[in-house]
Amino acid sequence: MLFSTPVLTHDDERVVAGIEAMRHELRHQLRSTPTRWTEGLRKFLTADAVAASNSIEGFQVSTVDAEDLMTGERDVEVSEVNREETLAYQRMMTYIQTLQDATDFRYDKGLLNGLHWMLQGHHHSGRRPAGQWRKGPVYVTDPRDRSIAAYTGPDAAEVPGLMAELVDWLNTDDGSHPLIRAAMAHLHLVSVRPWADGNGRMSRSLQTLMIAREGMLAPEFSSIEAWLGRPGNTWEYYRELGLRGSHYLPDQNVSGWIRFNLIAYHQQAQTVQGRFDRSRAIWGILSEFAESTAADQRIVSALHDVAMFGRVRRSRYENAEGLSLQQAQRDLRELVAAGVLTPVGRTRARAYLAGPRFPERALEVARTPMTLTQPY
Repeated sequence: MLFSTPVLTHDDERVVAGIEAMRHELRHQLRSTPTRWTEGLRKFLTADAVAASNSIEGFQVSTVDAEDLMTGERDVEVSEVNREETLAYQRMMTYIQTLQDATDFRYDKGLLNGLHWMLQGHHHSGRRPAGQWRKGPVYVTDPRDRSIAAYTGPDAAEVPGLMAELVDWLNTDDGSHPLIRAAMAHLHLVSVRPWADGNGRMSRSLQTLMIAREGMLAPEFSSIEAWLGRPGNTWEYYRELGLRGSHYLPDQNVSGWIRFNLIAYHQQAQTVQGRFDRSRAIWGILSEFAESTAADQRIVSALHDVAMFGRVRRSRYENAEGLSLQQAQRDLRELVAAGVLTPVGRTRARAYLAGPRFPERALEVARTPMTLTQPY
C-alpha cells in the first residue's frame, strides 16, 4: 500500500498556479536568450543541486568546488570521499538529464536499480549491495542520538511488492498535477527505503526526473534539491518527514508534505529567476566593460564567472570559449596585468579572483541579495 495523493486546497491550487506562471515565464526567457551565457548558469545550477543533495547526507563540498570537479578539474581541495560522492551523483544526474526527452520511456525496477548503482556502486559490498533491493532492515537514526531510530523502513520482505506497486503507480497517470506526483514519488520512495543506503538522494533524484519528464523546463532549472540543501530548509525537510511517523504508515493524510513541497517549488523558482536576472544583468555590464577597453568579447565569460561565482579557472574559461591552452593563458595573463583579475594558488590549481580594477558595478549586482516571498 502506498500513500494516497491528497486533494489540493484552494490555497494549494493558487500556489501551483503561481509556480506554473513563473516556470512559463522562465521557459520563454531561456528560449529567447543566447545560450552563450545561460550555459554557465545551467552548469552552476546542476552543481548546486548535486552539492546540496549530498550535503543533506553529510558530504560537504561547495557549489563552486563541485562545479570544478564536474568539469574535470583534478586539483580541487576536497577529501577523496567528498570527491567520489560528488562525481557519482554527477553521473547519475547527467543520465537523468538525458532522460528528459527520451522516447518510449517507462519506469521500471531496472531503471531505479541502475540509477542506484551509478550513485552507490563505489560502495558495493555484500553487506550494503548497490543496484538491488536491500536484504535486511534499514533505519534512519536520530541526529541527536545515533542509538535511537527516528524511522524504521518496512521489512525487507515487503520491499519487492511495494516497489512493484510504486513502479505501476509511476507509469499510470492518475490526473494529479506533475509537480504533485513528483512530490508524492519522493515520499513513496524515501518511506519504502528499498536500498541499504542512498535512499534520500535517490528519492530526491526521482522527484527531479519526474519534473524533467513533465517537459516544462530542463531538470537543472526544475530541481528543488538546492532548496532542500539550505540548512534551515534541511531541518524542515527532516521535520516534515518525521511527522509521517517512526514506521511505514501509508494510511494517513500527507497534505503537509504537499504544502512543504509547493513552498520548495515556489521559492526555488524565485531563486532560479533571480539568478537568471542577475546573470543577465552582469553579462551586460561586463560586455560594456569589454567594449570600452577594446578587449575581445570572449573575456566576458571569464569575468562573468568571477562576478557570479567568485572565481574562474583557466580550464573552465578555455572550455567555455573553445580556446587553445595558449589563448586562454594569454587572455588571463593580460587581465592580471591590467589589474582586472588576481591569481591565487599553485600553477595547476590556480584560480583567478576579482582584481582591484574589476568592474565594481558587476560586483555590486552580484552581491545584492534577493528576497524570497512565502507563497502561503
